[in-house]
Amino acid sequence: MKPWKIALFILLVMGGLLLATLFSSRVVLEGMRSEDGFSVGGSMIKYPTIETFLGDNNEVVAEVNVRVDTIITLVGTPEVETVIAPPDFSKIDTSQLERISYPGADKDFPQQLLSLFEGESCRILHFGDSQLEGDRISGYLRHRLQGIFGGSGPGFIPVKQVYNQISAEVTVSENWERYAIFDPTQQPVSNNNYGLYTTLSRFTGKAAIISDSAEKQKSSLSTFIRIKPSYRSYPALRRYNHIRMHYGNLRKPARVLVRSNDSVISHTPLIADSAYHCLEIRAGGTPAEITMEFEAEQSPDVYGLTLDGSRGIMLDNIAMRGASGTIFNKLNMSSFRAMAQKLNPKVIIFQYGGNSVPYLKDSLSVDHYMRSLAVNINRVKGLIPQAMIMFIGPGDMSTMINGKMVTYPLLPYLDEKLRETSIRNGWAYWSMYKAMGGLNSMPAWVEQGLAASDYTHFSPKGARIIGELFFTSLYLDLKR
Repeated sequence: MKPWKIALFILLVMGGLLLATLFSSRVVLEGMRSEDGFSVGGSMIKYPTIETFLGDNNEVVAEVNVRVDTIITLVGTPEVETVIAPPDFSKIDTSQLERISYPGADKDFPQQLLSLFEGESCRILHFGDSQLEGDRISGYLRHRLQGIFGGSGPGFIPVKQVYNQISAEVTVSENWERYAIFDPTQQPVSNNNYGLYTTLSRFTGKAAIISDSAEKQKSSLSTFIRIKPSYRSYPALRRYNHIRMHYGNLRKPARVLVRSNDSVISHTPLIADSAYHCLEIRAGGTPAEITMEFEAEQSPDVYGLTLDGSRGIMLDNIAMRGASGTIFNKLNMSSFRAMAQKLNPKVIIFQYGGNSVPYLKDSLSVDHYMRSLAVNINRVKGLIPQAMIMFIGPGDMSTMINGKMVTYPLLPYLDEKLRETSIRNGWAYWSMYKAMGGLNSMPAWVEQGLAASDYTHFSPKGARIIGELFFTSLYLDLKR
């Protein structure tokens, strides 16, 4: 074929492809997402419009990225983050921080929080989704609050670990299993009685105490929980002298042998009346190692461990993978209520919304989610009426539209409705979405190693930054 014919063929093909862009249009899909292309029957053929092809898409990424870079610079290096001291506001441009919104009818909200933090002891429950796994965000917030207001210990630790965490070293025998009200892969336990922390652990089979050390090394039948301080965590988390095992639903006699290192300090019967109870160990200082060995025909439901100091801030990390804050109505509240009365939490932080974002189809679905969320949180508030409520919304999350990672279209609306719902119900609200930089800010966090490649979850460094942003915004209000 002659060269001019080849050139003409290429020009005709390119002209045809360009002409097709004139007939392409933006098609709205589920979740208020949109793609450029052709809708043929029930199928979608992606194809750029003439505006997209020519690059006229009016993005505002540059301004957002500058704001994210500025915030990251303000936090400083990890070494600085470990210093236990109030923020030095003379060196921080606080005008760029996302501030906390408080209920209009309760202008003294920050001062009430300050009074609780400065009291003899203040337990904080931090409920949230997978952003909290591994004590992320919670751990940094606990570190900062304990450094200023006193307190020590990591608080709640599940018995059976399903994700890595560095707050304490808790190891158990292989016959333990975990059950969670929010785990869709499991059938709910028969009475839906999961305790305050919405999970429980049980061992399988019978448990026997093996006293001979040689036999113990050879046997797989010993059922135990072993607790050590973690030297990978913040210093204050390594100090605790009040160890509690929370349990219930025990119907047959059981005993627990408690060892400190190799010394037996107690051989204690558990209370087999099916109700919630707490086995407490108080020590003069942090035990190097505590081991609990069980002797029982059946397992109690162990709702978790709490490792605390004797005073100050105690903050529990309660990570619920896949949850959206709407499972509390499913709980049998008997052990939940009893544990709350025992532990007396004074502040509850809820951090939800991210898991709902990909499934929201329109504004009506957001409004429905708001009603369900309010009902669930107000049920918790009804059971713990003394607690002050704070809500942290989801961060920016990206989905691919026309080959680019952009904010889910309904996320800004969800963020605003969460703020309105919080204020209307008497909760404080902090927008993590706006704190990150708002619309289309997540790609900048991913590029700088502050968030994962799923454009949803933070990296450990990013979680520390978010924790510092929230803490600083809170501390500004506490000391104003």
